[in-house]
Amino acid sequence: MSTRHCEIRDNRVMSVSEHRAHAPASVRCGVLTVSDTRTEDTDTSGRLILELLTANGHDVVHRSIVPDDPDVVRQTLDRLLAREDVDAVLTTGGTGISSRDRTYEVVSGLIEKRLDGFGELFRMLSYGEVGPAAILSRACAGLVRGRIVIAMPGSEAAVRLAMHKLVLAELGHLVREARR
Repeated sequence: MSTRHCEIRDNRVMSVSEHRAHAPASVRCGVLTVSDTRTEDTDTSGRLILELLTANGHDVVHRSIVPDDPDVVRQTLDRLLAREDVDAVLTTGGTGISSRDRTYEVVSGLIEKRLDGFGELFRMLSYGEVGPAAILSRACAGLVRGRIVIAMPGSEAAVRLAMHKLVLAELGHLVREARR
């Protein structure tokens, strides 16, 4: 077994599958949509995150839509990360390169430990669907105050890709590691 994919615990190798087996089955999540135009009725990406999380046994303890304003995004994230009932915050929107897209700046400025692989894998998977336009995404993830924060693009297709291929498979594992 490769040591790149395991850790040694009590003189035995612990595999990724064992890590996942010890991970919480249910993660308490905040869902934040960053958009100047979305409403609860038109926020298909935020709704998709909520539906996929709950369908997979996770608990959504907060969901909101905030304008693409860095101060508002930062304040909302600060409030969510201060809550004892939040293990992870998943955002959608504001990760592109237009003048109003500033979620990346806020989230990356808060991140204490980066999970570079999330953005790298997301863009790789996106390339298969949208080609070189994948380079416009600044999706990112990391640890902020001991909590997982994942920033995804605003499109429903991008959220579906990120959730199905990356987030749902590793969310419990991520939270387990963040708590250690």
